[in-house]
Amino acid sequence: MVFRRNPVQSFIRNVIRLVIIIPLWLLIAYPIFRNFFMSGIPSARIGWGIFWTIFIIWAANIVAKMIYILPQWERMVLLRLGKSVGAKGPGMFIIPPFIYSVARILDVRITTYEVKATKTLTMDNIPIDVTAAVELEVEDPERAAIAVKDYWKTTEWVSMEALKSTIGGNNLRPLLSETERIATDLKREIDTAAKDFGINVRAVRITDVGTPPTLIEELAVIARAERSAKAKLIQADAEVAVAKALAEASATLSEQEDGMKLRQIQALLDISKEESSMVIVYPVDSFTGSQIASSAAGVQTKINNK
Repeated sequence: MVFRRNPVQSFIRNVIRLVIIIPLWLLIAYPIFRNFFMSGIPSARIGWGIFWTIFIIWAANIVAKMIYILPQWERMVLLRLGKSVGAKGPGMFIIPPFIYSVARILDVRITTYEVKATKTLTMDNIPIDVTAAVELEVEDPERAAIAVKDYWKTTEWVSMEALKSTIGGNNLRPLLSETERIATDLKREIDTAAKDFGINVRAVRITDVGTPPTLIEELAVIARAERSAKAKLIQADAEVAVAKALAEASATLSEQEDGMKLRQIQALLDISKEESSMVIVYPVDSFTGSQIASSAAGVQTKINNK
């Protein structure tokens, strides 16, 4: 129910009260009081003056309360002899008394409220605190007024139960990393229940997931181990790819005549680029070249030892 004071409606009602009370009181009740004070009419006539004064005020109040002025964001649900006849608004309306009555005046603007689930266990038995923001609007004012006593508290209760159920049905990891999916599932569950009393849930957002500090440290250790394992897998895959490439290169060189000799020359060129390297070229099958290379290597070793 909307209890907000409407200044325009109050002003018009007060004007109607004055327009009715003043002329009728002057016409009916005022002569009685005037004659009593001026002519000494028996006191029994005073009772009639008081009666007409009260009646005029009551009638003016009844007529004034027939006027309703609703702003753009409000809807009024009417009852005729106890049966709903739909929602009215916005604008100005005259509601006849006694036959028609106002069941509720609802605010149909989008509203956001917050629900919290504290110390709720996940599927892997970890207690966490989750906060969610629910955005809703009154889609069917008649059902929101008739089908449920308090749609706000009912929607809040449904949201709380859905949040706890969602936490209990998921492990901690999805709750931390898949908040958009969790929020979508939560919205669907709340909206299904809220549609029964004319409420449309526009969006649900997970705003905070609180975990114990010790658990955060454990998750950090697990994350580092997973990253290390992933790096090793990437390195192993790279080594496999290099081995396959070398095997293909070796097969290609072996198929070409003098291909290996050209590769050896290329390797010698690569080695000669190093400033500290000594390159001795000799035939592969030459015993003399082999001896020269061995002697040079021995001399180089002695120089390095000194």
